[in-house]
Amino acid sequence: MTDGYQIQKSPRNVSRKIILLAGLAGIIAGAVAVYVMERPSGNIVASTNPSDQCTNKTDAAKKIDRAATGAVAAMRGADVPQSMSELTFTGPDGKPVRLVDFKGKTLLVNLWATWCLPCREEMPALDALETKKGGDDFQVVTVNIDTGDDAKPKAFLSEIGVKSLQLYRDPSMGVFNDLKRKNLAFGLPVTMLVDKEGCQIAAMNGPADWSSDDAARFIDAARATN
Repeated sequence: MTDGYQIQKSPRNVSRKIILLAGLAGIIAGAVAVYVMERPSGNIVASTNPSDQCTNKTDAAKKIDRAATGAVAAMRGADVPQSMSELTFTGPDGKPVRLVDFKGKTLLVNLWATWCLPCREEMPALDALETKKGGDDFQVVTVNIDTGDDAKPKAFLSEIGVKSLQLYRDPSMGVFNDLKRKNLAFGLPVTMLVDKEGCQIAAMNGPADWSSDDAARFIDAARATN
């Protein structure tokens, strides 16, 4: 047992607890460390690159929005899809990685921290999704934003039994702050659907049961839309 949580739980109990935590986080947002950053002001910042194809993907975003139901209903299609190709963090080997390096794959990108209570419940579900759906055309990319070295997040993932997710990190919180400026990140966890060309097609703040059938259908729809 770790921090009051059992490592092994039934999918139904995990889903119920994630939904409960999502509701609780919504009530106390801005008051405690679950949602630690203020909501940014201003309009969504679209890419100014004339060659950027992302802004032309509103139809794909609308299709994805309709596919988000049940346990993942909080995932909303982007009004103005944006390029995320230049987001940079470190890979499992400690070397810099950009999202453009994943070109050709549909990505579910999730930002998390060891101190984020909803993240503790969500990470095993994301791990289950990667086990079930990960492959040549889809990957769950979870980026840890704990400061300091990787000892704590590594211990955390081992502790909760994560086996399929790789450890990507950004201890500078640069990725989170970039998403915050783009009006996509209000706190943790934050999750984005990024298509094969590096375009952010949908996003959500707060946890979801990514091990659910609703999540599997959502990912299937996302891969078909790309």
